[in-house]
Amino acid sequence: MDRLKAEYDIEVQYVNFPLHPDTPAEGVALVDLFGGGEQARARLEASTSRLLGLASAEGLPMVARTHTYNSRLAQELGTWATEQGLGTEFHDAVFRAYFARAEDISNPDVLVQIAAGIGLDPQEARRVLETRSQRAAVDAEWSRSRQRGVNAVPTFDCGGQRVVGAHPYEVLVGLVEAAGARKRSAPASDPD
Repeated sequence: MDRLKAEYDIEVQYVNFPLHPDTPAEGVALVDLFGGGEQARARLEASTSRLLGLASAEGLPMVARTHTYNSRLAQELGTWATEQGLGTEFHDAVFRAYFARAEDISNPDVLVQIAAGIGLDPQEARRVLETRSQRAAVDAEWSRSRQRGVNAVPTFDCGGQRVVGAHPYEVLVGLVEAAGARKRSAPASDPD
């Protein structure tokens, strides 16, 4: 997204989505999420290999994870971070924690550390998590996502067109260009 925003005159808006909202506090082994057994293990390995390859091609940090965690509290804290003007920074930091370090993003202590790491008040972040003050806001986004037919992440929606799943950068370029996004002007070179 950073590269796309740098090259095109676009605005990116992150919307929360209930991906596996019934995931328990301890998380779920990805192989079990894929159905368990050897066939599931093979599908998981193929999916992980493809995803790691795409991430590597784009220079994104990513490790092979063994578990998935409930992202509800991360979404609630992210909604608050957006209100504080640091939504993109929080989203990026949670991405790195989850995909690059395989951290448990359902753990309030992990989330408070992430918030503090981007300059948010850790005591206020903990209060947001304990009081669940952003619950209604996330519920509303989940409802909007369902109404729009979103059923997977990531889903990129631009000008009424949609791309679902991890794709090479060129696919996203095609999406924004089809929607009429204009390339940003290259900075003028210094005429020594």
